[in-house]
Amino acid sequence: MKKLFILSTVICCISHSSSAQNTIPAYGNNAQAGNYANVNGIRMYYETYGEGKPLLLIHGNGDAIDSLRKQIIFFSQHFKVIVADSRGHGKSIDNGDSLTYDGIADDINVLLDQLHIDSAYIFGQSDGAIIGLIMAIRYPKKVKMLAAMAPNTRPDSAIIYPEAMIRMQNAFLRLTDSVKQGYKEKNARLKLLRLMMYHPHISPMQLASIQSPVLIMSGDRDIILLSHVIEIFRAIPKSQLCVLPGSTHFALRQNAAVFNETIQRFFSNPFEMPKS
Repeated sequence: MKKLFILSTVICCISHSSSAQNTIPAYGNNAQAGNYANVNGIRMYYETYGEGKPLLLIHGNGDAIDSLRKQIIFFSQHFKVIVADSRGHGKSIDNGDSLTYDGIADDINVLLDQLHIDSAYIFGQSDGAIIGLIMAIRYPKKVKMLAAMAPNTRPDSAIIYPEAMIRMQNAFLRLTDSVKQGYKEKNARLKLLRLMMYHPHISPMQLASIQSPVLIMSGDRDIILLSHVIEIFRAIPKSQLCVLPGSTHFALRQNAAVFNETIQRFFSNPFEMPKS
C-alpha cells in the first residue's frame, strides 16, 4: 500500500510538471496573444502579454518574437508587453527590395498608433536598439524611456570587432553569389545582412536631440566595441551606461536575470544623472 501511494505521488508530480511545461506560451506563435496589423503596406505580426503601462520590445537582426522570451516572461509581470516581428522577420513578411531602420521605426510608430498607445517604455537589442534610438529621434513623444542594448550608429568596420565584421562580410558575399546563381530563397537573408552592412546613419547631432531618458547597455565582450557604445552614451543628454560583466552581445539570454532586473530598475525609478 505504501509503495502504491509513493508511485501515485510520483506520477502525479510528473503529470503536474508536464502540464506546467505545456502552459508555457509558444512565443511568436501564440494564437491567444497574437494578432496582425496592416502597417505601411505589410501585415505586421505582434503579440501582447500582461497588464499595466505599455512596454515595447524590439528584437535584433534575423531574430523574431521568440528571441525575447526571457524578457516577455519577466516584464509581463510588471507591464503590458507589446512585442512584434519587425518587417522582413518572423511572420511580418516584406516584399520590397531593401530594408531600412527608419522604415522599421515608421512601422512601429504606426503599430503604436493603431493600438492607441501615445507613449511607451521601449527596450531594443542590437538592431532593435538602433530602431529604439531612431524612434526617440523621429517620434520623441512615443518614447517614455528607452533601454538600448548594443546599438551602433553607422556601418563602420572600426566600431565592430574585426572577427565579427569578417564573418558578416563573408556571409554577405556568399549570399550575394547564391542569389546571383538563382537561389531566390536566399534573398530574404541577404536583405537582412545588407541592412547591417549599409545602415544605420545616425549623427551625433541626432543623438543630442533625444530628450527621453536612455539606458545604453553593452556586454564587456560585445560585438560592438565599447568605445563606440560610450560614444553613444556621451552624445545623449539624459543617459546612463551599463556594461554587463562576463557578457556578450546576447546578454539578454545568457545573463537574463541581471539583465532584466537592471532594465526594470531603470524604468521604475526617477531618472538621475549624478555628478562625481
